Amino acid sequence: MKIKCWIFIAFIALNGQCFSMQSVNNFTQENQLNQKLAHEISHFWQQGEFSSFRGIDNIRINYAAFVQAKYQQCLVISPGRSEGYLKYKELAYDLAQQGFNIFIIDHRGQGLSQRMLTNPFKGYVKNFDDYSDDLEMFIKQIVIPSCDNSKPMLLAHSMGGAIAIRLMQRSPKLIKSAVLSSPMIAINSGSIPTWLSKAFIYSGSFINHLFAEQAWYFIGQQDYQASAFTDNPLTHSVVRHQNFLSLYQEQPELQLGGVTIQWLKQAIEAQQSIFKQIDQIKTPVLVLQAGAESIVDNAVQNEFCQQLAIRNDSSCIDGKPLIIKDAKHELFFEQDHMRNKALDATINWFNKKH
Repeated sequence: MKIKCWIFIAFIALNGQCFSMQSVNNFTQENQLNQKLAHEISHFWQQGEFSSFRGIDNIRINYAAFVQAKYQQCLVISPGRSEGYLKYKELAYDLAQQGFNIFIIDHRGQGLSQRMLTNPFKGYVKNFDDYSDDLEMFIKQIVIPSCDNSKPMLLAHSMGGAIAIRLMQRSPKLIKSAVLSSPMIAINSGSIPTWLSKAFIYSGSFINHLFAEQAWYFIGQQDYQASAFTDNPLTHSVVRHQNFLSLYQEQPELQLGGVTIQWLKQAIEAQQSIFKQIDQIKTPVLVLQAGAESIVDNAVQNEFCQQLAIRNDSSCIDGKPLIIKDAKHELFFEQDHMRNKALDATINWFNKKH
């Protein structure tokens, strides 16, 4: 039975079967990671192009690109909040080994892209759709011309998933196929009712604008602090978590602190736009959901998939996300057995004839 399951995993992975088996693809494993980062992945990274362009309001947007003439498919990665392309070395390498040209954007205000406030640690955006406008410019000006003018695929994580959704709604014909990993359609507000948290954020924004020119941190948010592995909400993988911490320690310009009231207000408005314009999404979309999620709201992801599948029958199989059981928020930085599932499902989706 195990042999049969392994043989047919490519056909049934999206139905959630046989996920306990070893991946058929040769992805980097935790016990190989540090050695591969020093050798194969380092060599791959040296072949990349690292540059920038000017996004909305002339903000500098940095990016990385890895293009090989022998590869026909192009894949854009839209990272989550506080992330930059330097965090994605392992993922970019593994995906390139599957035959993809890889393009990664650093969203405004994070990574190596330009910060917009006096305090560079503050998570801030003037308008959430500035993110998606930057991403659209990146794809039209840099990605597509590098890909023989063909449509790229899009892999987006967390906040990057919300950005991707807004892009697909505003430019329905731009993306060939998309995978959203733990998309931040709504933030998990815990035990606080949504109406109360929304009222608190909007009233705080009003007061902020009355008394200050720049955005305040939301209550409890602060400048960058390195987080211990114990009880972290992102991953069960010790080695991947440690590599993330080491990267941000070695390159402090990557560090980002908590969110501002303005950022939270814009996140709420993005959620409203996502549902209001859900019928504008024409791209085939797969949603990967973390079973042990605590950062974003899985119930809202479920609602998104249910509504999207009604309007777009090539998205959200059976009207549901694909759940990676027991995984925390960062699916592509998880322990091997969970990361492999997420990667297998992603590659199968991109290879599928929609």
